[in-house]
Amino acid sequence: MHRLQWEEVQQKDIILYPEGMVELNQSSAEILKLCDGTRSLDQIVSELELKFATTGLKNDITAFLEIALKNGWIQQN
Repeated sequence: MHRLQWEEVQQKDIILYPEGMVELNQSSAEILKLCDGTRSLDQIVSELELKFATTGLKNDITAFLEIALKNGWIQQN
């Protein structure tokens, strides 16, 4: 079981799991926060492009989500 949480001491979002933890950068944490099972990839991309006032994030988001899926941080429906 993996859990995303804010780590106050480190001032970072982290993923906790039985064997340890992974520190996330801001963009990775923002992506994972939107992975709630209700949003499509396109919705996640649109929300982040709007939030950060940019375009062209789909490839980077897709690449990160592939890593997250491989590591068991998220599950695919």
